[in-house]
Amino acid sequence: MPYCKYCGFKLPNDARFCPNCGASVPQEVYELKLADWGERILAYLIDAIILGLIVVPIVYMLFWPLAYFVGFRWTWNIFAGYGLSNIISFLYWTFMEGIYGQSVGKIALKMKVVKVNGEPTDITTAAIESLGKAFLLPVDLILGLLLYPQKRQRLFNYISNTIVIKVH
Repeated sequence: MPYCKYCGFKLPNDARFCPNCGASVPQEVYELKLADWGERILAYLIDAIILGLIVVPIVYMLFWPLAYFVGFRWTWNIFAGYGLSNIISFLYWTFMEGIYGQSVGKIALKMKVVKVNGEPTDITTAAIESLGKAFLLPVDLILGLLLYPQKRQRLFNYISNTIVIKVH
C-alpha cells in the first residue's frame, strides 16, 4: 500500500501527486504495511503488564522514601492518570521507541513506530508520541480513531508525525 513520504496519506496506485498535501510522488514509493488497531492494543496491554507487574513496583521500591516525601502514591491505572507510574511509562516508551522504534509489546507482535515517511523515530519524536499513550490514552485513542482512521494514528501519532507499521 503506497503512502506519501511527506504526509503519510494513502496514495492511489496511479497518483503523480499526493491528493492530501500536493507533493510530487517519486518513482520509488514507500510500501509500508500499517499495523491493525487490535495488534496495537495488544502490544499496549503487553507493555502495561510488564510495566505494572515488574518495572513500576521495582522503581517504586527503590525510590519509595523520595516518592513518599513528594507525595506520590503507587497506583496503577493503565488508561489515564498523572502519577509516578505514568511518568515511568512515559520514560519507558520514550526510551524504547526513541532508540529501538519498538517497545517489548511491539517487538513481540513485530511492529515498529516510524515517521510517516518511513524514517526511524528519534527521542524527541518518541517523547511527543508517548505523551498521549502514558497520560491521555482514552482521549488520544478515541480522537485518533475518529480523525485519522486511514493512517491508523492516535492523536499523538498525528502530532508527532508517526505511524505504526508491521515489520518482518
